[in-house]
Amino acid sequence: MNDSDMVPTNTINLHEVIMPVRNAPIHSDKLFVHGNVVFIHHQDEQYRLQRTRNGKLILTK
Repeated sequence: MNDSDMVPTNTINLHEVIMPVRNAPIHSDKLFVHGNVVFIHHQDEQYRLQRTRNGKLILTK
């Protein structure tokens, strides 16, 4: 077996990272990697999605 025959078992499908499956749920841990607040821009408006201490979500404009 040479190097060209070896396929890594921990490959990442970049298409799924960039273009997730349509309507697939996004785990909230991916959104809140850097803290408990995420800002979302939608139709020229800014929204704030906040995760509370109790694990609830609050979306405010």
